Amino acid sequence: MARLTETDKARNEAAIRAAMDRILAGNLQPGGKADLKTLAATAGVTRTGFYPKKNRDGTSRPGPYQHLAEEFERRLQELRAAGEIVDPRDAQVDRLKQQVAELKERVANRDEQLAELTEFKVLAISRLAAQYDEIERLRAQVAENSPLRVVPKARDST
Repeated sequence: MARLTETDKARNEAAIRAAMDRILAGNLQPGGKADLKTLAATAGVTRTGFYPKKNRDGTSRPGPYQHLAEEFERRLQELRAAGEIVDPRDAQVDRLKQQVAELKERVANRDEQLAELTEFKVLAISRLAAQYDEIERLRAQVAENSPLRVVPKARDST
């Protein structure tokens, strides 16, 4: 594997910084997110340069662009803490979470209204049944105590 020359490293760092500024400004490539993978792809460098490396003796050393990865993460966190959403996916997730919360509230309100209406329906039906029973009782009472006779209906002569 070829070593990076100082010129190549400086050129790559400049490309990474330019890509970092574009991403943090919200100019993401289609399908991209505000993460190191997109930063590396936008800058045209490999992602492995953002992570620590192991020496042959097992000790760890920083990757050539690890300081830029840390700066990117720090700036991204600062923007998020300030309430600015860089990644449109994050904005969409936040919007959908808000919609889900509103819909849950609406469903809860509808369930409450439905329970109230069901209770009212049961009460109304029981009152109607009681009124019908009272009307039938009064009709029977009138029929028993009434000196009136029921006149049969006239037959049709046709």
